[in-house]
Amino acid sequence: MLFDTSFETEGQIEIRELARKFSKDRIAPIVEHDEVTETFRREIIRELGSLGLTGIPTSENHGGSGLGYQEYLAAIEEIAASSGAYAVSVAVSGLPQVILDTFGTEAQKSKYIPKLASGEWIGSFVLSEAGSGSDAASLRASAELKGDHYVLNGTKLWITQADEADVFIVMARTGGPGAKGVSSFILDRSMSGIKMGKREKKMGMCISHTMEIILEDVKVPVSNRIATEGDGMKIAFTALDSGRITIAATALGIARAAIETAIHHANIREQFGKPILDFQGVGFMLSDMLNEYQSAKLMTQRAAMLKDSGKPFSIAAAQAKVIATDMAMKVTTDAVQILGGSGYTREFPVERHMREAKMLQIVEGTNQIQRLVISRAMKEKGN
Repeated sequence: MLFDTSFETEGQIEIRELARKFSKDRIAPIVEHDEVTETFRREIIRELGSLGLTGIPTSENHGGSGLGYQEYLAAIEEIAASSGAYAVSVAVSGLPQVILDTFGTEAQKSKYIPKLASGEWIGSFVLSEAGSGSDAASLRASAELKGDHYVLNGTKLWITQADEADVFIVMARTGGPGAKGVSSFILDRSMSGIKMGKREKKMGMCISHTMEIILEDVKVPVSNRIATEGDGMKIAFTALDSGRITIAATALGIARAAIETAIHHANIREQFGKPILDFQGVGFMLSDMLNEYQSAKLMTQRAAMLKDSGKPFSIAAAQAKVIATDMAMKVTTDAVQILGGSGYTREFPVERHMREAKMLQIVEGTNQIQRLVISRAMKEKGN
């Protein structure tokens, strides 16, 4: 089998098959229409939640499945094979769960996690600003303490599914410059002063809306601060480390779908009296695509295994994100080439896969930032 999963545990295979069936039955028939019309179907997230697929690594005590990132990887890959946008939506809604599970108080966990884990609520991770993308710690949105609450002001950009979110984890400045001046807060849709700005017109992932958020004198109770003042960037980076595994898994799903389409086309498309797969130029290209996919998958599984075992995984997650997303960009581009003129039309999904793959090289820290993270780990310490 080209895409063999027999080495996975019984539980991982069960999760994979569940996600695959749902994605093929419910997402695949609507994805092309919804991408063109930029339609986000909230019921898809609820239905995924009813299957236990939106809270896989979240503790059972708070409504999750209590499984690991290896199972999560399997589900995200299968969703992404039908729609990268819905895979990203599930992954981003999982970030508040990771944050609250790790840093939240019992009251915060009990109030927010169960509805996020069940898919009833959608979560959003609110970090980026116009002047602070890769340099996230230079953010300027402010949180001023006034008695028993904070007042938040500022503008955030590139926020995934903010217009659909019920819960926002927001990073804002409570102190001086740099990372130590940033804190983290839980905001919910009912709070006044949270306004949606422009919706970005994107190359791909159009089902999952990317929004500007304007915070105008948003009153947030002190009880909604996560951990202590100054912990905001530590919290953000912890979530981003985990998120890089799910972004890599999304890349795997997109790439696999493109490879499957290209293989099928190469078998049935004939030129000069034989299938184009019989020409080395095509056959070798497909071989490289499959090899690169399998290599990236092993790297992503390694990162998930390290996280599940409680070992340091930040560098492994960065490596998986770089390798998997770069692979997906190359593989989807090659798939378009193999389909030729047909690949450049919307009659076949490979052009959508290519547009989806590009975004993954940028989000959750650009691949240039990931290489910086990896290279910094090589720096030798003094004696």
